[in-house]
Amino acid sequence: MKKFKYILVIVLGALLCSCQEHYIEYSDAEYIMFADTLKAYAVGQEDGYFSVPVVSTVSCNYDRVIAVEVIDTESSAIEGLHYSLESNTLTIPAGSNKTELRVKGHYENLESGNDLIICLNLIMNEKLAMDLYGTKTKVQLVKTCPFDRNNFCGWCVLSSTFLQNFNPYGSYQRLIKTKPHPTKEDCIICENWMNDGYDIVLRFDTSDPLNPVVSMDGEQIISDEGSFFGMAHGDDRIRAINSYLYDSYYYNCGSYLYIWTAMYVNDLNTSIGTVGHFYNIMEWVSDEEARRLQEENGM
Repeated sequence: MKKFKYILVIVLGALLCSCQEHYIEYSDAEYIMFADTLKAYAVGQEDGYFSVPVVSTVSCNYDRVIAVEVIDTESSAIEGLHYSLESNTLTIPAGSNKTELRVKGHYENLESGNDLIICLNLIMNEKLAMDLYGTKTKVQLVKTCPFDRNNFCGWCVLSSTFLQNFNPYGSYQRLIKTKPHPTKEDCIICENWMNDGYDIVLRFDTSDPLNPVVSMDGEQIISDEGSFFGMAHGDDRIRAINSYLYDSYYYNCGSYLYIWTAMYVNDLNTSIGTVGHFYNIMEWVSDEEARRLQEENGM
């Protein structure tokens, strides 16, 4: 009996020690990985290299050099044509736990709206790879053109689900004209947007080329009620503001945008009701195309 107890104590002690050693090994384990497994990067006309971050779970007192390879079978971008790596190796300096791989996107060889993928892989001792994150990342190349407000001025074809639902003439499209706002550099004025005599202002947010947001410049009146509803339910004004249900974007490499708006009616500053949330596409056309649409389609 005493012998059995003695053996049991040894076994329990061994288990406790092994658990403790496992915990220490895990907490001090060194893993190296890309900071993101998928991320989009803007490639602009005047941009240089962008940086793909690589991190380690620990800092060491020596430099760590790691090789990087491109996995062609999982990439749609072609090295040398669409992008270039500054180097096929990277170094985590002594005392640091991070570094970066620098990549240059070739703006002139990228097409807007045709985002390409680079699949990158870290070549290192397999013990440095964390199972949860692995050794790969995918980099998305997004061509971003410099914003030019003039691309959104001139003749424009407006297509709207609001017109589709409420236009008494049956057409869901209008040929309108837009112009720069005289005092707001990030805004344009859309003349006769949904109805003659009612202009609106749109605002472009150019702060993030990967998130080119367009919005209504506050609450605006788009029409009287009678033109679309046949009668006034409130103060005879149909109002519009950005829809909170969906995002709205412009395309900085093309002259078009889409914007979601919420239409509603008030009376004495009190809400009468929401007309609905409507999808609107605006596409700018040349003077020649505008004349053709006027002559052939009566727009």
